[in-house]
Amino acid sequence: MMKTYIPGKDAALEDSINYFQKQLKKFNLEAKEASWLNPVPNVWSVHIQNVECPLCFSNGKGSSKKSALASALGEYFERLSTNYYFSDFYLGQKNADADFVHYPNEKWFAIDDEEGLPKGLLSKKLLKFYDPDNELTGRDLIDLQSSNMERGICALPFVQQSDQKTVYVPVNLIANLYASNGMAAGNTQNEARVQALSEIFERAIKNKVIAEAISLPEIPTDILKSYPNVFEAIATLEQEGFPLYCYDCSLGGVYPVICVVLFNPKNGTCFASFGAHPDFGVALERTVTELLQGRSLKDLDVFSPPSFDNDDVADLSNLETHFIDSSGSISWDLFKKDADYPFVHWNFSGETKQEFANLMQIMNKQKTEVLIMDYEHLGVYTCRILAVGMSEIYPPEDLILANNNMAIHWRDTILSLPKSKLPKREYLALIEQLDDDSLDDFARVRELLGLATGANNAWYTLRIGELKGMLALAGGDLEQALEWVDWTIEFNQSIFSAERNHDYRCLKTLVEFALSRKVKQFGQYQPAFNKMYGEECVNKMWQVVQGKIKFEGLFAINTDLHQLPVHQNLMSVYQKLHTALKV
Repeated sequence: MMKTYIPGKDAALEDSINYFQKQLKKFNLEAKEASWLNPVPNVWSVHIQNVECPLCFSNGKGSSKKSALASALGEYFERLSTNYYFSDFYLGQKNADADFVHYPNEKWFAIDDEEGLPKGLLSKKLLKFYDPDNELTGRDLIDLQSSNMERGICALPFVQQSDQKTVYVPVNLIANLYASNGMAAGNTQNEARVQALSEIFERAIKNKVIAEAISLPEIPTDILKSYPNVFEAIATLEQEGFPLYCYDCSLGGVYPVICVVLFNPKNGTCFASFGAHPDFGVALERTVTELLQGRSLKDLDVFSPPSFDNDDVADLSNLETHFIDSSGSISWDLFKKDADYPFVHWNFSGETKQEFANLMQIMNKQKTEVLIMDYEHLGVYTCRILAVGMSEIYPPEDLILANNNMAIHWRDTILSLPKSKLPKREYLALIEQLDDDSLDDFARVRELLGLATGANNAWYTLRIGELKGMLALAGGDLEQALEWVDWTIEFNQSIFSAERNHDYRCLKTLVEFALSRKVKQFGQYQPAFNKMYGEECVNKMWQVVQGKIKFEGLFAINTDLHQLPVHQNLMSVYQKLHTALKV
């Protein structure tokens, strides 16, 4: 059989795919191909997911079907190996008390009652970056996955590339600031490291270009034509009515980054795609395939128009939107005819060992500290790279302002509410405590507590604001309850099921009745209520108003989350990985 070799990969695509699939079968972690797209020639993308747990998924892209599948399998391995699939979820009490929670080489740092952080975490230089004002406490760095305050801070060993020393980085810090940035799997160590560093450059320069409204130089047509597969894809998109700009995004030949912007004249919007790799052609191909990853041509109408307000474009929330789904706005200044940098047909390529050295040289020139952790327990080399001050998706102050562990001390209380029998005043006191903790009313409770609830129950849509309404009803404060019922109807209407919307409209009517009429008159109005909402719904919601049914729609959940099948499916993947780590 003919083997397919492409630039940047240390093995044939067929060999990579076969080996990846063999390893997945070995650990019972097989993935199925859920959907494919090929909207224009030489642009393929695929979505794959674990056969038992769709929450464990990945996406791949490439100029051929095989390259897209190899890409998706690589991303699947990187997310399995780095435990990324569990970064937003609580692992349960049993796993939190296990010999190790994340990796056998993790280290735990006990927390004392004093302010500040335990000794041995990070380094002086790194602490100065992550905690410049010495505001962090040990509690701020408890990882969501274990939520184990008694055990302390869990940290992982990273090798600092400047001096090859091992530094311990808190799991909490990684999950909160870096998301999936800088993770990669590959056929060899160098291939994966090049991929991880390329991703870091891509996102950092993308942020810089968007935030600073930099005008980029166009790639000359004759150079685009020297990459015929990419040029054919670009020409097809333009024939379909989507004009493109292809830019050198190296900022004068310094970084291995390309930018391609697609215009949609039908609705006046545009979409900027960025890609990076030491090889100019590979970076260009990645940028074009990224443009259409997971999208058909009819999905190109969901982006934003360019803006003249550069402050809005540079706003952190807009940059975060670009990281999530690239739907943020960009400045018209990007398209100015006179570019801020000259065009450079750059080249940082070579064998993957040389490419890694070339990318590290860029990091060293700008004095960026690079930390690397390696993972090989699934038989596929994977790494996570932190480029301090460059690869953060969220700013260090989020460790204090928006930490994903900020509500873990609420978990037991909230999960036990459906079966609770507290005095009314205690339910109302919980509302005050939620206010004191400054938890956002719009925050989804499942995300704050780290739960995979599944989409077919009230836990899935529950927000802090709705919870406050339920607490007010349980506490008998109908005036406060009405405010939160109105709030819930307004902000959840589009995501509630038809049945739950119906229940809430009925509840609102009955709360208003209870506040404006004497309760003993209920029988006078009940026939009309029944005709409007149905007898079963009215009976249920009247009991809610009277406090006889509390936390309607929610069910109690124990500390190991056995009542959540979707979460249990996720934990089954975690256990398989745990087993692999023990071998």
